[in-house]
Amino acid sequence: MTQPQRDLRLTVWNEYRHEKENPKVSAVYPQGIHQVIADGLRAHGFTGVQTATLDEPQHGLTDEVLDNTDVLVWWGHKAHADVSDEVAAKVVTRVLGGMGLIVLHSGHFSKVFKLLMGTGCDLKWREGNDKERLWVVNPAHPIAQDVGEYIELEAEEMYGEHFDIPAPDELVFVSWFSGGEVFRSGCTFTRGSGKIFYFRPGHETYPTYHHPAIQQVIANAAHWARPTASAPRSFGHRPIPLEQLPETQS
Repeated sequence: MTQPQRDLRLTVWNEYRHEKENPKVSAVYPQGIHQVIADGLRAHGFTGVQTATLDEPQHGLTDEVLDNTDVLVWWGHKAHADVSDEVAAKVVTRVLGGMGLIVLHSGHFSKVFKLLMGTGCDLKWREGNDKERLWVVNPAHPIAQDVGEYIELEAEEMYGEHFDIPAPDELVFVSWFSGGEVFRSGCTFTRGSGKIFYFRPGHETYPTYHHPAIQQVIANAAHWARPTASAPRSFGHRPIPLEQLPETQS
């Protein structure tokens, strides 16, 4: 039985636009994608789970919310441009300072992810009811714990290589699609003191986030991305040396 994670504070962020505008999406996620993800985390023993959405003041990511977030889960798609530069920069700063970040599906094109990657983050895509098989290519990684050899989704949106990201620190999943494409679908990165996991599946018209194995991966990633003790990060002018320097010759 999973033990409660009372010391880990999670915030699940979602645009929450598709669910209010598209009946096909609201039929799958009547309370929003964020609520299904949050409920999945609670089912895995996390008790400190809150949600935030785009149309709340400051997109729901006030200083108070971020001060009480250890790991931020991000889902965005149609409204990346509506996220203010100020809030995106604030999230990036928190990640560099140690906050964990889990970026889901089309969040690859979010301002936050692109700023942290420093690349275009583009890819190929197709909405064609492809079968997706996510192969575990790093079985010893904590994010792959209790997942099995692969995860199979009967229908999903296809993402295909080339994925314009920096080389991941670690590759946990690689997806194969029935149309023939492959994709690096589970990638970890470190930026500053923060850990980042990008996880591909989750198009809004499919019930992907209801899938037990997908919920397991997100829960594992929350454990993995939690802030950990690290050496201090210090920058700027150092007028006083640690050791005595010889006097400068005149």
